[in-house]
Amino acid sequence: MYDIIVIGAGPAGISASIYAKRAGANVINLYYGPSELLKTEKIENYYGFTDGISGKDLYNNGISQAKNLGIDVKEKEVIDIKINDDLSFIVKTSDETYNTKSIIIATGNKKLRPNIEGIEEYEGRGVSYCAICDGFFYRNKNVAVMGNGTFALNEANDLADIVDTVKIFTNGEEIENPDLNKYEIDTRKISRIGGENKVQFIEFEDGNKVELDGIFIAQGIAGGTSFAKKLGIILKGNDIEVNENMQTNIDGIFACGNLTGGLLQVNKAAYEGAKAGLEAVKFIKK
Repeated sequence: MYDIIVIGAGPAGISASIYAKRAGANVINLYYGPSELLKTEKIENYYGFTDGISGKDLYNNGISQAKNLGIDVKEKEVIDIKINDDLSFIVKTSDETYNTKSIIIATGNKKLRPNIEGIEEYEGRGVSYCAICDGFFYRNKNVAVMGNGTFALNEANDLADIVDTVKIFTNGEEIENPDLNKYEIDTRKISRIGGENKVQFIEFEDGNKVELDGIFIAQGIAGGTSFAKKLGIILKGNDIEVNENMQTNIDGIFACGNLTGGLLQVNKAAYEGAKAGLEAVKFIKK
């Protein structure tokens, strides 16, 4: 049982990990996939770097700093979070399960909605982002999961015992998790989603259509928004809503960095991470 699990190793996640560790908490940091910092050639407006610093160096330095402090930083893909009966949490990765008293989500704001005609129009009417939340509404119906990795596999597995059939649409992407092959897979690029007032078909770029009752979006890796939807965390658009202490509406779950919206800068992410780390420590001490 960890005191705090931090998800994300950018400026927000590493700052949260460091402040929580220095305050005496038992912390583990889990991260997966490239950070937005890696796309930044040079940062010149962050305190303390006379000639600036590359995003890659800042990112790698942060992870090294956390490890040097004794924080266990693991490159693991988090695919699910569940709340226990005692209000602690289970964090499931692609190959391990962890228990914790508190969670800090600092994954950055990964956009879940692909650029496909009709996808926004049919949200809540056949387009879903959460198998656990909405699978019940598709009992004995035919659905698809859009994705190509472990996140998509987890969503398909959650649906398999509820719905009649589950197909996997990779939307032109190569399959990243071979276990997806236990489902029927279509790798064609999707052009649009359509139907009469609700989803009834998917049309591919080659003009062919597949009839179905719903589609669950699980492209790439699970981000903070997808965790929020599963857990019932309040969102403002694609941003997680937090109070002044970085606390979400669920006790024990905090969020920080780009995921909370506002100024998308390293300075803001580092501050919010520090605040979230300290407030999570206060929470577990209660």
